[in-house]
Amino acid sequence: MKRSIVSIAALLVFATTAMAQVEQPSQITVQGIGLLTKDTTLDSSSQHSTKSGGLLVGYSYQFNSWAGVEGNYGYTRNTENYFGPIGGSSIQADIHEVTGSFVAHIPVHAARVRPYLLAGAGALVFDPTDNFTINGAARQTKAAFVYGGGVNFDLTHNFGVRAEYRGLAYKVPDFTLNSLHIDKLTHLAQPSVGFFFRF
Repeated sequence: MKRSIVSIAALLVFATTAMAQVEQPSQITVQGIGLLTKDTTLDSSSQHSTKSGGLLVGYSYQFNSWAGVEGNYGYTRNTENYFGPIGGSSIQADIHEVTGSFVAHIPVHAARVRPYLLAGAGALVFDPTDNFTINGAARQTKAAFVYGGGVNFDLTHNFGVRAEYRGLAYKVPDFTLNSLHIDKLTHLAQPSVGFFFRF
């Protein structure tokens, strides 16, 4: 019990010290994103996603000069194309991206430049639209691993530009249809640029 109390007290002291080291620990970001998904093939079946663009919004909190956390929500729409022995099928879907990441801030000796690396996890929700769909196709959520990095460029004390690359690895969606099932991981490259506000 004593050990637990001492550990919690030490954590609170560390957290208070860490927060004191960062003048503006919170940051809100709004970014335009591109989505480039790798084609996937298994035996005689393959899957191809159309390229698309979307929006990514996020909130991050920096604990100290090198460590922080970030949460993001992204939205886009594309078409998933499937090809197999019985022919081809296409499903247009809204894609909702929800991720949380640890952010490692890289110290540099350049004014107004703040590079970082990130790694985390989340989910991609594929929600079929009324266009280009197949009977029986249903909304499906896929777990995702996210990694990446970028640079924040401070234009003023609390506003600037962000350039970022994120990569997401997840299993190919099949919209709960056995005929579209490809049990393989795919990779989504997600370059982006946008703005941030610090406070």
